[in-house]
Amino acid sequence: MGKRKKSSRKPQGPRKRDPLSTTFTCLFCHHDDSVTVRLDRKEGLAQLFCKVCDQRYQSKVNHLTEPIDIYSEWIDAADAAEKEALSTRRPVASSSRAAPPPSFGSDNE
Repeated sequence: MGKRKKSSRKPQGPRKRDPLSTTFTCLFCHHDDSVTVRLDRKEGLAQLFCKVCDQRYQSKVNHLTEPIDIYSEWIDAADAAEKEALSTRRPVASSSRAAPPPSFGSDNE
C-alpha cells in the first residue's frame, strides 16, 4: 500500500467567522430586528433601544463587551423586574360573594 501524495492536499486557510448580530428582537413588541445597540467605549456606556415601541436600556461596558452581551443583560433585567413586580403585588382578595348553596341532589327528607 502506498502513501497519499502530499501535493494533492492543499493547505486550508483560517475559517471565516460570521460577524455577531447587532440588531435583535424586542422583548415587549416582538418585532424582529427592531432593537439596536450602540456602544460608546470612551464613555463606558451602552444604549439599547427599540425603534418600534421605544423601549430603552442603558448599561456600563468595558473593552470586551459586545452588543449581544448588552442584549442579554437587558433580558436578565426585564426578568428580574417582572419577578420583583410579582413578589411585591398584594395577594388577591377572596370574592365577597357568598358560596353557592349546597345541592341536595337525590336526598329526600
